[in-house]
Amino acid sequence: MTNGDCFVVLPENCVEGTLIIGRNAEDEKNVNVASEVCFYDTSEVLEGKTNGGASVESSGEVVRVILQKPQPGLWGGDFGANERGVAVGLTWSEGENEAKDSDSLLGTDIVRLTLAVAKDVDDAVDRIGALVGSHGHDNCKLNFIACDAIAGWLVSCSGKVWAAEKLESSFLRLPAGGLAVTTVVNKSSEGLDEASSFAAAHDAVAKAPGEDWCGPKPAGDGSYTQHDMFETLRAASNANSSRAATVSVLSAKGISCHWFTGTPNAAESVFKPFVFAPKPRISPLTQVQPDAELTLLHKLHSQRKPVALEHLRSLERSCVDELNNYFSLQDHASDELDELLKDCVEAEVKFYR
Repeated sequence: MTNGDCFVVLPENCVEGTLIIGRNAEDEKNVNVASEVCFYDTSEVLEGKTNGGASVESSGEVVRVILQKPQPGLWGGDFGANERGVAVGLTWSEGENEAKDSDSLLGTDIVRLTLAVAKDVDDAVDRIGALVGSHGHDNCKLNFIACDAIAGWLVSCSGKVWAAEKLESSFLRLPAGGLAVTTVVNKSSEGLDEASSFAAAHDAVAKAPGEDWCGPKPAGDGSYTQHDMFETLRAASNANSSRAATVSVLSAKGISCHWFTGTPNAAESVFKPFVFAPKPRISPLTQVQPDAELTLLHKLHSQRKPVALEHLRSLERSCVDELNNYFSLQDHASDELDELLKDCVEAEVKFYR
């Protein structure tokens, strides 16, 4: 089962008219399993066998993707973004153990396949629906959130049917667990009975989004920032279940930036940035190496001294300030940001050694 506690703040609340989405990966049983961060160029984003076993032909121009994987060995991921500023997260899944190697698609497969080609959030919703319709497993239930710089959508799926709701609240929290789409359906499978709650019709507990917020709350004045989302995820994190955290700041006019902890419990971790520069290189420390169970970043983080976190928070704030200054002057990422995530991960690790 994959769970993600998500917070979304729409552009009217955010600095520079961005859309900001944050996600805490939640799993009490696997809190000490490594979460990987992986970058895929266009030549490799569709390579390999899906974990559900289905072989899928993707139509459209393939783009680059940054992906978080909830455990080593997965082909797909539970959250990611592409170079067109589309972010997709899997917020809940049920029954996926039965779907492995069954000529179907897991939710993590769908995240990767969608991001590989999605042009915008509307396209992402349609592609999620098409993949579920053609390769959904009868006993599997899935819940996704998809965003670009303009809008956010919830997509709930059961077997091969799905329903999607466009977000209207200026900010909301989508709790982990259960299908999110109930009676408001803006897109769906053909022939879906829209007269009843989608979640209730498919015997699933409904987890409707709401304004149950943590940390700094959007004030409605366009002042909410990525640092506010960091603090929101930290306030919402649970040391017994929070496995990794991600934040995407999606910009329609400038540079979108994606932040990853790569380590458990946002309250005790720092966020590192990634942008789609000309030739990005990320650190091998965020990936599990052969014959290892954890990423080296995760392993060293678990052995850290308490004083390290104070210095790293200062480093995180400096990184935010420097990048915000860069983004205010540039509308595209140059090659000087190629190793941004790599440099930040390696700077963090120095505090742990």
